[in-house]
Amino acid sequence: MPHPDPLTAFRLDGRLVVVTGASEGLGRLFAETFAACGARLVLVARRRDRLEAVQQAIASAGGRAEVVVTDLCNLDDIRRMAAAVGRLAAADEKLVLFNNAGLGFTKPALDVTEADWDTLFDLHAKAAFFCAQQIGALMLARGYGKIINLASTWAVATDMGKSTYGAAKAAVRQLTAALSTEWAAQGVRVNALAPTTTLTDFVRKNIAAQPERFDRLKSRIKLGRFAEPNALFLASAASDFVTGQTLFVDGGFTT
Repeated sequence: MPHPDPLTAFRLDGRLVVVTGASEGLGRLFAETFAACGARLVLVARRRDRLEAVQQAIASAGGRAEVVVTDLCNLDDIRRMAAAVGRLAAADEKLVLFNNAGLGFTKPALDVTEADWDTLFDLHAKAAFFCAQQIGALMLARGYGKIINLASTWAVATDMGKSTYGAAKAAVRQLTAALSTEWAAQGVRVNALAPTTTLTDFVRKNIAAQPERFDRLKSRIKLGRFAEPNALFLASAASDFVTGQTLFVDGGFTT
């Protein structure tokens, strides 16, 4: 029989959600949404002052959040962050990891440097893998967990200047499928969210500065607008039978 209130499946009460890159942009927006839906948050990024500003905003709205300063390009830091999550998590809390941290990047292929390549893959693919490895171990021990990796439409689509960024996001997509295969039997679901251009404050500034470029991008989106951030479904019990998937939230961009 259906639950008397199916919308409760989208609540996040009793979940501890770790959000990387939580200090600004999509990470902050997702963190505030998760907190509003009942989750307790662990906010992860390099800048303590920015993380504490997000923590205060969540607290002012009645939510709960902890701050763990972490350099996600440093494996020892990732291990320390995971150990902190293990200490913070109550025995009955369900763990969710949102691998959101990333860096926008557009550059012609002939101009891409080795440093560019390493930065993109370290932050998008390497950090996502080792955060999943370290937090995933905690989830496996509990027999339940949700990992959400932030991919992109550029994992499957192409455009000028997107070779390196697209390759890094394609790696995230493949990583998602592979980890879901390894961990499904132990109750850990691994999915990816792949949005098109999403309206953060940073993106709004770029739209104002480069209107012709963004008008061209918008013209490829069937619904005729950019995305609004939302990852609630993949973090909640409503998606408990979903794993190994890349959910394209793109208004038809990739069709």
